[in-house]
Amino acid sequence: MSEMQSVDEMRNELEELRALVNTLLTIIMEEADGIQSGSANAVSSLPERGFSM
Repeated sequence: MSEMQSVDEMRNELEELRALVNTLLTIIMEEADGIQSGSANAVSSLPERGFSM
């Protein structure tokens, strides 16, 4: 395997990882807004106080 093939493979992996990170960040941000926007169901079985995530 030549050095250029290794560099190209690493670049491809980097682009895939960037896309994955962007997707995960988008999902996290949507979930964080879910309760406030009303699109996510509230978990009623959790205690109202003394619960930390």
